[in-house]
Amino acid sequence: MGQADVRSEIARLAREIVERSEGAGLVLMGVHRRGTDIAGMLQDEIRALADISIPTGSIDITLYRDDLGAIGPRPVIGETVLPSGGIDDQEVVLVDDVIYTGRTIRAALNELSDWGRPRRIRLCVLVDRGGRELPVQPDMIGKKVDVLEGQYIEVLVEDLDGRLAVDLIQVGSHS
Repeated sequence: MGQADVRSEIARLAREIVERSEGAGLVLMGVHRRGTDIAGMLQDEIRALADISIPTGSIDITLYRDDLGAIGPRPVIGETVLPSGGIDDQEVVLVDDVIYTGRTIRAALNELSDWGRPRRIRLCVLVDRGGRELPVQPDMIGKKVDVLEGQYIEVLVEDLDGRLAVDLIQVGSHS
């Protein structure tokens, strides 16, 4: 997916978020790193579409990972940033770039529960690559991609990568 394709999916997801919203109390929470950038793009698109400003925050799941011991002795821990009003009794849309096994989302749900009790949590992902190991399914999906063994999805965002795209990478290839 090139930049225009990604922007088109973001616009469609923003419309779906607005349509599913139950009114006041909508909050976007991006999963650190690229989910946060996608949440920001959704926020901008919703502002342009519906002329409403949705509070946005970010969530770092590092300490909630079930593979923390495997990522090394000094994991880089990011910051969880809540919207000014918090998440209690809010409709939270959890935003991530790619959903695969469901373990990242399980960790994000655990982290969120430490910060409050939302009225509802919906999951919005840019890419669903299948391969779930946990019973976690997104409510809103930008694109479903069948990924074969030896392949993975890489979401690129302008702030971190210098371009906006979604690439299907063959393990061992240089893209």
